[in-house]
Formats: sequence, C-alpha cells, structure tokens
Amino acid sequence: MTDERVHIRPEVAVLPAYKQGRQAAPDAFKLSSNENPFPPLPGVVEAVQAQTAYNRYPDATALAVRAVLANRAGLTVDEVHVAPGSVAILHELAKATSGPGDEIVYAWRSFEAYPGVVTVAGATSVQVPNRPDGGHDLDAMADAVTERTRMVIVCTPNNPTGPIVTAAEFDAFMARVPATVLVVLDEAYAEFVTESTAVRGTPLLERYPNLVVLRTFSKAYGLAGLRVGYAFGPAYVLDAVRACAIPLSVTAQGQAAALASLERETELLERVAELAASRDRIVAALRGQGWDVPDAQGNFVWLPTGELTAHAAERFEAAGIIVRAFGNEGIRVSIGEHEAVETLLETAGSLVEDLQAAR
Repeated sequence: MTDERVHIRPEVAVLPAYKQGRQAAPDAFKLSSNENPFPPLPGVVEAVQAQTAYNRYPDATALAVRAVLANRAGLTVDEVHVAPGSVAILHELAKATSGPGDEIVYAWRSFEAYPGVVTVAGATSVQVPNRPDGGHDLDAMADAVTERTRMVIVCTPNNPTGPIVTAAEFDAFMARVPATVLVVLDEAYAEFVTESTAVRGTPLLERYPNLVVLRTFSKAYGLAGLRVGYAFGPAYVLDAVRACAIPLSVTAQGQAAALASLERETELLERVAELAASRDRIVAALRGQGWDVPDAQGNFVWLPTGELTAHAAERFEAAGIIVRAFGNEGIRVSIGEHEAVETLLETAGSLVEDLQAAR
C-alpha cells in the first residue's frame, strides 16, 4: 500500500471547516445559531408534507418561488436566483467573479463563512477591520479596493456584531466603487432591522447596476432546516451564478415551505416584531449591567468578552445557555425563547465583575 496521497490545494488543506453553533442539551437553550425560536408559520408544515414525490427531482429553477419574489420586488424572474441558503449564493458569486490573483474585500469580524468562500474560489481575502463600535468602516473598505478587486461584501446588520450600514453610508461607498466591481449586500437579517436610517438593498438595484442583494428564509421565516436563500440582481450576473450552482439543490419541500411562508406575511411580521422588541429589551438590560453592547439590529447581540471569551462561554453553558464564542473577541447570543432571558441576563450580570477585574 502506497503512502502517496491525493493532491489537495494547499490553501484548502489548511482551511478550517465551517463551524456551526453548538447543539444544546434538552434542558438547555440553544442561542448559538441565530435560529428563529418560533415553530414554522401556519400552513408551512402541511405544504412541506404534501411534497411526497421523493422519487422526482424538484424544479431546478425554483421558478414558482422566483416568480413570487420577483413580483414582490418589482423585478423579472431572471433578476431573482434561489439557492440552498444565501451562503450558497455567496459561493456561487465568488466563483463567478473571482479566481487566482483576484481579491474579495469584506469587513472583519463579519460572517465567518466569508474567508472560506473566498479561499474555495481561489481568490485572496482582503479583510478590513470594523470600527470600534462593531460597524463596517466603509471608507476603509473603499480604500481597499484595487484593480485586483472583483467583489466586495457588505453585511448589514453585521453578523456577529449587530450594527447596520446606513443608507447615506452605503451611497457614499458606492460612489467610490468602480462599476466593474460587484458589491454584494448581505441582508440575511434585514427583517429584524428597526433603525430607520438603515440601507435597504432592493430599492437600490436600479440605481446601482453592480449590486446584488442577498436574503434568506432561514432567519425571520424560520426555515433554517430547509435551506432556502435568494438573491436579487442583474440578470447577466445571476445567469453566471446559475452556471456555477449545483443543479437541483433546492428541494421541492424547501420551495413549498418558502411559498407557504410568503403567503403569511402578517404572522411573520408579528413574530419579527416580538423578537426585535425582546432584542431591544435585552440590549438595554445588558447595558444597564455595564456591558458595552454594540447597536443590535439582527436577532442577536454581541458581548465583547475579549480574553475571557472562553471563560464566559463556559459560564453561560453551565447555566444552560449555549452561545457562540469567537476566539478572544466576543460572544454572540441569539434572541431565543422568552424563558431563556432571565437566565441569560443573570449570567451576563455575574460576568461583569470578571471582565472589569481583567481590565
């Protein structure tokens, strides 16, 4: 038997696999994955259960879903792409625009999948540090654009820190980005945004022909387990994306769930409003305890725990709260069940003295 091994690209061999939020024991609360704590909207389970032709392929184009989304956004179906989660579209966009020698610019810290997306495409990451308040430094990101830049990713609200990009900031940024560079506005948490100054991507598509907007059914719609995300953008860009996509990757069950969810916007908005209100109450309570919490506009909050991140995560876990720890930077806590709030705040309050002593 030979010791020789199959050649793997060196940059991929050292690339860590995507690390999802930890699962929780039955008696604990999983606040590590930004999942929606509510069950599926009324009618969604029935729509999924009706899709029983497992021996048949789904509609490869997800045309019915694209048609509804296009109608709601005032676009053509060719200006809509549906995939198994918005992160899949990020991979497709990177492969369609970038390769060896090319650069993709994004803020850091931001969504942890971005570095892997860039590396798998064969391109080079250009990470631009966030502002001290956890928001994107769009001036610095514009400065980082060079003749090698093929794509820039803007995440609003930023995962995992929480702040939004304002409409004025985004317009100023787009004025500095060449029209040949694709700008991807990642709005996975857009439904939770209550800040009136926040940028809204869809109305800007006509103004900016190099813009693609990403959205998902995983968060606000509560379909994380069915993997359905979508993009709005120029037809020729999304045609290139479709050429890079894995065929038949959005299941019939996922498509049915998306359609059923889109029909129930009233219930959806009620749930989103409840989660946003809970988020705001938690942020206010944490700040009252002495935490320096960034402005939170997603369905999560960021705790800057620094060198005590691992210690803080262990304390939360011991209390039955599973959180998402990020190295020596901080902890992201999802807005989950109401029953978790008291324990969350009690544990966070008990950590304040530890953090103050460590400074």
